[in-house]
Amino acid sequence: MESTLTAASKPGELAGRPQDEWNAAYEQVESYFKALRVENKLLRGQLVSQVLDRAMRRAPAEPNAATIELALEEMDAVITEWYAEVLDEPVEKSKALLSTRGRLALMLVDMPGRWQDQFLKRGPWPEEFVSAMRAGFLRARPDFQFSEMTPRPLELGAITTLTNLGNLPYFRMVFIWICFALFLVILFQMTH
Repeated sequence: MESTLTAASKPGELAGRPQDEWNAAYEQVESYFKALRVENKLLRGQLVSQVLDRAMRRAPAEPNAATIELALEEMDAVITEWYAEVLDEPVEKSKALLSTRGRLALMLVDMPGRWQDQFLKRGPWPEEFVSAMRAGFLRARPDFQFSEMTPRPLELGAITTLTNLGNLPYFRMVFIWICFALFLVILFQMTH
């Protein structure tokens, strides 16, 4: 069976899309793997190729989807499926949470330094790697604690002092403004 990377429908196209779009998708996927600190260039190239191969298989069936979008969705799917296998967690449970906690577990177990060759590799994995990933996955979740919130009275500051004094401050303020307005009227009458 021929790989979709080598199968072109027209010159300058791969899987019915321009090569420039696939190059942009390659750069995006590679940038994500760099962000995950996959430093081995050969491994990173293989992983990007694996993701783009899956995206190219999807491309003819989804002509309205952007090429980069297909590639990034496939990258997320590949990584999430791998997390589910390594961590023995169901993918359907919470895909976003599994992906986030899986990335955190990778960093907690120092995947780039110690286990880079195991990243996105099919099992069986070394037992030490699996146990470290699962321990990191458990540490990646927040510790919930029960707390009790008792209601406290609201403090409204200066407004409460104004309302407690009755109408006296308002009358004084109105009286001052009336006096000021009368002063302006008298001043106007004297100058004109």
